[in-house]
Formats: sequence, structure tokens, C-alpha cells
Amino acid sequence: MDQSERPVSGAQPPGHAVGEGGELPDWEKRFRAPRVSLPEWAEGAPERGLFVSNATGTFELYAWDRATGDRRQVTDRPNGTTSGTLTPDGAEVWWFSDTDGDEFGVWMRQPFGGGEDVPVSGELAASYPAGLALAADGTAVVGRSTDEDGSTLHVLRPGEDPREVYRHRETADVGDVSKDGALLAIEHTEHGDAMHSAVRVVRVADGSTVAELDDTEGGTLELGLTVLGFAPAEGDARLLVGHQRRGRWEPMIWDPLAGEVHEVAVEFPGDLFADWFPAEAAGGEGTLLLVHSFQARDELWRYEIATRELSRIETPAGSIGGATARPDGSVEFLWSSAAEPPQVRSTSGGTVLDPPGPRAPSSVAVEDAWVEGPGGTVHALVQKPAGEGPFPTVFEVHGGPTHHDSDSFAAQPAAWVDHGFAVVRVNYRGSTGYGRAWTDALKHRVGLIELEDIDAVRRWVVEAGLADPERLVLAGGSWGGYLTLLGLGTQPDAWALGLAAVPVADYVTAYHDEMEALKSMDRTLLGGTPEEVPERFRASSPLTYVDEVRAPVYISAGVNDPRCPIRQVERYVERLAEREAPHEVYRYDAGHGSLVVEERIKQVRLEIEFALRNLRDAPAPRVLG
Repeated sequence: MDQSERPVSGAQPPGHAVGEGGELPDWEKRFRAPRVSLPEWAEGAPERGLFVSNATGTFELYAWDRATGDRRQVTDRPNGTTSGTLTPDGAEVWWFSDTDGDEFGVWMRQPFGGGEDVPVSGELAASYPAGLALAADGTAVVGRSTDEDGSTLHVLRPGEDPREVYRHRETADVGDVSKDGALLAIEHTEHGDAMHSAVRVVRVADGSTVAELDDTEGGTLELGLTVLGFAPAEGDARLLVGHQRRGRWEPMIWDPLAGEVHEVAVEFPGDLFADWFPAEAAGGEGTLLLVHSFQARDELWRYEIATRELSRIETPAGSIGGATARPDGSVEFLWSSAAEPPQVRSTSGGTVLDPPGPRAPSSVAVEDAWVEGPGGTVHALVQKPAGEGPFPTVFEVHGGPTHHDSDSFAAQPAAWVDHGFAVVRVNYRGSTGYGRAWTDALKHRVGLIELEDIDAVRRWVVEAGLADPERLVLAGGSWGGYLTLLGLGTQPDAWALGLAAVPVADYVTAYHDEMEALKSMDRTLLGGTPEEVPERFRASSPLTYVDEVRAPVYISAGVNDPRCPIRQVERYVERLAEREAPHEVYRYDAGHGSLVVEERIKQVRLEIEFALRNLRDAPAPRVLG
């Protein structure tokens, strides 16, 4: 095997064989099957919608006239588009235009019915996005982030030049703007803790402060806030805010003008987020749509603010990828499970929006595993192929790290199961959904703490007879790719193979090359810059342990990636090549992942091929149809 880089051929690798009659294997069908996101709708024109779909083979934005059923593709770019929104009157689609996935660009607008794309402002230079909010009176607030200026927020009003209302070196984002365009909610980390934001409400007219909520008390407490949205009624200044005061995410209603807080004290375990019902579908003081996330699954509830009455909204067991209340009081939601592909459903009955083309093949359900780790009980999700173990097993590590794996449909783990592998996904310390202490636990020993939890689950699956200890694969993308490379170096006896997509490979170089918002996050996680805490960066960097890596390594990276930049990947690869360690590298022309379906399939195909070629007694290539 080539010890450095293998050119990508057009030949079909093992596992890609077509079925009888030339039918594609199920794992490819899952990627190719058309999907749609939960449609957004315009507040002042609820029959006008916007959604994302891969119907053309690339994820792009689509306008949907619900009254006529007409769907129109809004964007058409080689590397895809997913960031967009409707103006409140439904007249325009605003979408973010970057270059080849580098996340650096400007907001564009296009008439809902089609027409020319024009920048929303010729005065605002390209930047990384830091939020966008649009008010019914035509007011827009655009958030920008650059290495030179830090975070800046700008007010755009029809016929006026952009006006800066906020500037700070630390990260800040547009939270929301009130329905009448008078108030702006800002999430900021001026206290220096990028993991726990404060919230400030300012007057749009002049940027003057109305009120401030800072649960960190100037950065001394690890308690975060997040803006969930202003009330939907004209003249109503109440703001829905997520908080962590009781050790998990919960909503509260804050009136910054009156200085009053309404606690939404619902005694559920796990995290609770909320959104407003439209004013015409709500009671006197308003109604909230609650999303309850617990143990990798979600459910929906309706909460009446005046009476504190709580009622369950029936949904199937699984995960909710988004939910929205409509003016008629119905709730639309994007649902899936590990076994069943996503559907946009409504509480009024039936499917809201069907993608064109065949439905994705189903997969196998997940099983829950609870394993005692060094920092507490670790939750893992397990999928198994047919037959008896022990199986070759892929530990597919989620990114984030402030994210979690759930009982939701995912084509990549399903592809491994189709090829005879068990798949284990670990919600390690740092994951969301298990309380604030679990999420915040990884600070200062970044990477090493997560790997302790992954190793505890690894030992358990081996002892349980599920996994073959000689055929364990560590894999992941983004933060999961980072943990893969770090794990191969710090746990060299544990893993037979590593598959790292868009990883952090050299933490110091990554810090200096990445986007400004991620620099702030790294300073929070590690307690300073590489110059201030060099020992922590060294201890948490995969490059430190590269000479200990013994397993074959496959790395894929986007050449335009602003989050895990290519230069730091190259430095790691050079070290592997110097010692002739077995590895392969695939570089592709995009950013932090790809929105092109064929590119995604190609990357998974190459990973599967690499595993089948390098694992002892790997499952034989099979016809999957």
C-alpha cells in the first residue's frame, strides 16, 4: 500500500457492487434519496415557505407556494447553499453567499417569485456570518465576524445606509429583533467565556442598552443564556430566553422593559427549548411550543403562559429535527428515527412536504447502552448487523463537541451496518442533552476527557461480546475527526484503524488559522492561547502523539475549511509520511464538509474501501440492494 497518498480512482471499490438489474446498493440509495428540511414560513404571508433539499444532487434552497403547491429552486451553486430565510412579508428570500464552502461572504436577496440576486447591502464587506434578524417594518440586523474587527452588528433600514450598533473583540451574535423593529437582543461573550453567553437588549434606533442578563456574573460562573425569540405580537417586548440556572437548558420569559421574568418551570429531565405559537393561535398571554430532549430522543409539548397548563403533542418515538407552530394552531415537525428516514409531519394529520423521488431505504434501530465511566454514566447508541457477534465495530464519534448523537436517521452509520459492521456512538462528556455539568466537563483537558468515556464504552462492548477487539475502528468528522486522531495516538493499542474527516490535527496551527469565533471557543476550552497555556495545547493536540500511531489512518479534508484549516492537516500528514506510517489522504474542493451528494457518497465509499482493505478478517464485499 502507498504509504502517503493514494490517487482516487473511478473504479468501484468493494461494497459498491450493484444489485440485480443494475440497482444501486441500499447504502447509496440513502444518500441519494431526496430530502427536505422543515419548511420555514413568512410571518406575514404564511403560505410562502422556504426549505432546503438535495433534489438536484446538491443541497440548495427552494421557495414553496403552499397555496398553489409550486416549488422553485432559489439557489444553484456548485458547492450548495443551506443558509437562508424569508422576509416577514414573504416578498424576498435572503441567503448567504460564500466561496466554495469557506463560510466567508455576504447576504444576498432574491424576489420570492424569482429574479436577480443582489447584495442586501453594498456597504458591508464580506465576513463570517454572526446572525441575521428581520423585522416586519423592513428593519434588518446583520451580524458580522472578522479577524480584524471581531464582532460587529449592523442595522439596515430601507433607504438608509448600514449603521453599526455593536462592536466587540469577543464573539457576539444577533439574537432577534422585536416585531416592531424597535429592540434588538444580542448574545455576547464580552466576559471572555465563549461557552456561556450573556444577553443584552438594545434600542435599534441608537444602540443604547435597555437591559442586560448575565448569569455568568462577569465570567465568574459557568451559566449560559441563549436568545429564543421575541414575542410575536406587535408592541410586545417579552423575550424568550434559554437558561441553565437549574443545571440544564430551560426557557424563561423576560420583559426587558419591565424587568420581569416568568419562569417556565417544567419538571422534566434533560434539556427543554421553546418557541412562540403565532399570536393568532395563542391564548391571552401567549403560548409556547416546548421541545424536550432527553436520552437522545425528543418530544413536543404545548405550554399556556397564563395558566401554566402543559399538554403533550403526540409524536412518534425518535428525534425531532425542528418544529414550528402554524397560525391555525397546528404544529409541523421534522421527525426521524435511526430506522426510519425523515418526514415532515403535522399534528393536523399526514405529511406536510414530500420530497420528489423514492424514499430512502430503512435501516436498523438503535439500542441504548449505559456504561459506567470515570466521570459518570455514559450513554451510547448501538446498531448491529444481522448475525452473531463479535462484529468488526466502528466507533463513530460525533462532532461539536457541544452536540449529541440521537435516535435519528443517518446514512453513514447505516452504510457501515449494511457492510457487516456494528456501529457505536458515544455521547461523551462535552455532549449536550445530559445537563450542564456533563457538557462543561471537558475544559482544560480537552480531547482527553472525551476519549476516557469512549474507552470505557469500548471496553464494555468488547466484554459484552459485541465487538471484536482486533477489529475496532475509530472514526468521526470535525471534532469527531479530532478525537479520532488524538485517540489513535494516545490509545494506540485500542484501535485497529482510524478514519478522520475534516479534523483538528495540529491544535496550535489550527488555532492560528481558524475563524475568529473558534479562536474564542478554544481560549475558553483550554484557558488561553497557545502562547499562554502551551502545555495544554500540547497535551490536547494529535500532532503531539503522531509518532505513537500504529493503526492505518485515512484522512479527508476540505481545502477551503475555515474551521479545521488544511495547513494544520498537512503538518500532521507530513509527520506520518516521514515515518512511513500507513495512511491515505483525500482532499476535496469544499469547506467543512460537502453539500454535494455524490461527493458525500464518494467519501463514504473511500472510507469503507479503506476499512475493508486494512482490517484483518474484514467482512467480505457484499451485493447490497
